Amino acid sequence: MIDSKLARVTGAAMVLLLPLAACGGGGDVSEDTYELTGMVTIDGSSTVFPISEAMAEEFQIANSGVRVTVGISGTGGGFKKFCGGETDISDASRPIKSSEIELCRENGIEAIEIPVAWDGLTVVRNPANDWATCMTVDELKRVWQPGSSITRWNQVRPEWPDEEIKLYGPDTDSGTFDYFTEAIVGEEDASRDDYTASADDNVLVVGVEGDRGSLGYFGFAYYEESSDKLGAVAIDNGSGCVLPGRETIETGTYAPLSRPMFIYTKAQALAKPQVRAFLQFYLDNATIFVPEVGYVPLDGERYTGLLGTLNAN
Repeated sequence: MIDSKLARVTGAAMVLLLPLAACGGGGDVSEDTYELTGMVTIDGSSTVFPISEAMAEEFQIANSGVRVTVGISGTGGGFKKFCGGETDISDASRPIKSSEIELCRENGIEAIEIPVAWDGLTVVRNPANDWATCMTVDELKRVWQPGSSITRWNQVRPEWPDEEIKLYGPDTDSGTFDYFTEAIVGEEDASRDDYTASADDNVLVVGVEGDRGSLGYFGFAYYEESSDKLGAVAIDNGSGCVLPGRETIETGTYAPLSRPMFIYTKAQALAKPQVRAFLQFYLDNATIFVPEVGYVPLDGERYTGLLGTLNAN
């Protein structure tokens, strides 16, 4: 069930129990009796980046005294910085791992998990590829599993052309890499290594666009932004071919590649008024900016409930 995934608590990570003072959301932030100043530092997932970047831009318009920086070190790289005390907020395209929770604990940090949106991890092909319009989970596994000997399309299906497959995907610090390997290969971090890897999804878009025999994967927003240059591969998980789309992602019928996305914060960061105000703004405006950048927002009532929790503290 979608809601049970979003409510997942991993180790010491909690789902939005934010000890915030009521500081207003959206436009209310700039109406406080004092001007917010200082920095808000964010790093992590390149998949969540478009949401946080949009929030940062709009928040700074309303609060010119605050500077919000958003980096893309990947989910794993972001957690290293977050648990090391370098950032206030960590973007994540997967839940925090137990090893990362332990690293945070060693530094006196308790990670607070905040679900913000849904994504459909999208398998993409070059538009000249008119054969691999749908692939089964097993076919994707045979292509991507460690030690795979598949190098040509006709090795996947005999009727497909005798052309080289060139693979593109996230690097090993990426939460998208973690999620794909677990969902498709069946074991997290289990993947062949002879593919073009990058932490920058735009690099992957360009790679797939420029190679007729290519196959790759990344977040839905990057596909949707480049849908005139790329083709999506429908996924057959045993119930027929399903393309990624806002409805199939939200309902979970785009399986097994529909996934929740998160931001994480910590008590030390919440002591900063500008961070608390930014988080309030983030949730208050999620229904606007999440779909604008190409992702699927949570149910509106869920955001309302989260904002009620914030305003009660």
